[in-house]
Amino acid sequence: MRPVMFRLGLSLGVEMVDLTRGERLQVMLTPQELRALDDWRFKSRMPSRAAAIRELLKRGLAGEGFVLADDGAKSQDFGVISHDSDDAEADSG
Repeated sequence: MRPVMFRLGLSLGVEMVDLTRGERLQVMLTPQELRALDDWRFKSRMPSRAAAIRELLKRGLAGEGFVLADDGAKSQDFGVISHDSDDAEADSG
């Protein structure tokens, strides 16, 4: 599959965004949920329902304290206990 590029018109220029998606997710909404989504989408000037859903998902996860990992991050980078000796000394003193 070839990547689809979407051009965002910005006041300082044009940015190309790679819109290749790996997974398709189907969501069933009530008429009220769909109306709320569309109202938010138009108010926020989102280009599509899918973009609005991705933005709301990102905001919801961030609100819960979930941060996306950087590319190349390892699972050991997300431990509860720090393995740095500096942190251990600071905690004990």
